[in-house]
Amino acid sequence: MGVSTVAGGARLKKPSWKDPRLVVGILLVLASMTGVIALVGAADQTTEAYAAREPIAVGEKVTADKLNRVKVRLGDVEPHYLTPEAGLGEGLVAVQRIGKDQLVPRDSTGLLDLLDRKPVAVTIDEILPGQAVAGSRVDVWVALPDTRNGFRQPALLLPGAEIAQITPGTTALRSARSTVVMVLVKDSQMPELLGAQANKAKISVVWNPGGTAQ
Repeated sequence: MGVSTVAGGARLKKPSWKDPRLVVGILLVLASMTGVIALVGAADQTTEAYAAREPIAVGEKVTADKLNRVKVRLGDVEPHYLTPEAGLGEGLVAVQRIGKDQLVPRDSTGLLDLLDRKPVAVTIDEILPGQAVAGSRVDVWVALPDTRNGFRQPALLLPGAEIAQITPGTTALRSARSTVVMVLVKDSQMPELLGAQANKAKISVVWNPGGTAQ
């Protein structure tokens, strides 16, 4: 009976603070808690980024007065967006259309001499569908004048040109309404379009719902 009593007492003995197993266990719990707190803190971390106050068209300057500072969680993708901390830099313009309240991706901005598309005004008399808005695509057709005071067969000049802006206009005699469509044109396509306009060609703009790029 004496042996059993001693054995039972040994099993019920409270662990000592000097017991290395207890110390290791406490350290593991503390490390786990620290990791969870750090993970939650990282997930809740926000940063300031720039968002467009109003739509910014291709070729338009990107300046601080056209942007709002917003708090967002960007995480690993933060380097891909413009932020107040990184700054804007000098002479930035939009090389892609930036929508209202949209965060500003770095690759949507650049210097003017790197801009490969420029807006050209095309005046049309026909009515475009409501889906034809800034950022959507249109096909630009050109019919050159013929020798009989008419026009030749229309030819597709700019397939899938992006609309930069649409504004109402008037004809030269101001007797009828017209529409001015600003389309983005590559430098290689510019001479042909400007030549057609100089030769008073009939230019038509057709909404391209497929959005086929140039």
